[in-house]
Amino acid sequence: MLTSVSWLIRAVAYALFGADLFSHHSYGPVERPAVAIAYGLSGVLLVLWALLNVGDGGTSAQRTTVLALLASVSGAVAVQPGATTIVGVGFIATIDAGTGIRRAEGWYVFGAGALAAEVGLLFSSADPKAAQGVPLLFAFALLAGFNRRAYRVQAAQSKALLDQAERLRSEQRRVAVLDERTRIAREIHDVLAHSLGALGIQIQAARALLTDHQDTDRAIDVLTTAQRMASDGLSETRRAVHALRTDTPPLAEELARMAATHEQRHGSTVTLTVVGGAAPLPPDQALALVRTAQESLTNAAKHAPHRPVTVDLRYGDHDVTLTLTNPLGRGTPPPADPPPDTPDAPDAPNAPNAPDASPAGRTAGFSTVDGGYGLTGMRERLLLLGGTLDAGPAEGRWKVTARVPRNGRAAA
Repeated sequence: MLTSVSWLIRAVAYALFGADLFSHHSYGPVERPAVAIAYGLSGVLLVLWALLNVGDGGTSAQRTTVLALLASVSGAVAVQPGATTIVGVGFIATIDAGTGIRRAEGWYVFGAGALAAEVGLLFSSADPKAAQGVPLLFAFALLAGFNRRAYRVQAAQSKALLDQAERLRSEQRRVAVLDERTRIAREIHDVLAHSLGALGIQIQAARALLTDHQDTDRAIDVLTTAQRMASDGLSETRRAVHALRTDTPPLAEELARMAATHEQRHGSTVTLTVVGGAAPLPPDQALALVRTAQESLTNAAKHAPHRPVTVDLRYGDHDVTLTLTNPLGRGTPPPADPPPDTPDAPDAPNAPNAPDASPAGRTAGFSTVDGGYGLTGMRERLLLLGGTLDAGPAEGRWKVTARVPRNGRAAA
């Protein structure tokens, strides 16, 4: 559409140039046929130029040659007295050449027009000083063409940048979807690992009651508790997925709920201390600390049953630190009638009454229920968030310390 309009404007301009040349000026016996021939030849070259622009009907060299001929014919005749109007044809040709892919095209057409004007002065009776305006018009046309070319290049670059930005946004959306899937998979894995670890303790206790004590009633109570824990695990999984898309409960509130649940299920005292001004954390950081607390409490129930656990949450100026500790070594034997859902499993490793429960007997490392690697997974997650995780014996106690930055993710 724009191309058609452009050629329509050129045709109208060519007609107006002819009307001015042959109706407002008088020529001598030599100048009139020269102007008529130049005007007719310009029309033929304009038609040829239009044909070259249809599809790929011509090469760049052919196009440049036609434009140079247009500028030459119009420039040579325009210096004649009364024929200056025809320079408009060369003006249009020079502008179009200046917008070409190569700047050399514009300079070539400008040079042809300016040289033809100087040669035409040799056969003209016009004042040479007045005729100098024709090359200046070609120079102005060349600058206009270069400006038009720069605008086109800038528009093409802007379009390319917009396309690149759209591709980048599309890639970012795809990466965000993959990242969300990865985080959901990690949360489900952690919740199931925690739930299955706790279920393992209950099933182990039920087996001990059935095989060693033939206490069917208490074994049924333990299995009932295990069933309830399985149901809670499913609820926790749904809550974890929901928390990834919405705001999580305050961290201190979540830890208090976990402490109360641990005391109810395992008969151990959990002391929670919160120091510093509470600050909201991103969901992934809060969930990482929650999962670390869950894993540590499960380990405490497995390896140090009925022993007190301390949970310390500290909000610092630059980070948030969660510390969980429980005693190592031989401790006070469990009560004579422990809660039915937390009997002491006789074959549990590192139990308080087991010979390897001393600090020397424990291996400092990221171990978890049944020799798994839950704390290793927690450590890797915290590293991705710019945090750290340390676990090991310290002064007769098993200590787990998790730390995340308060100002969002940092480099690990």
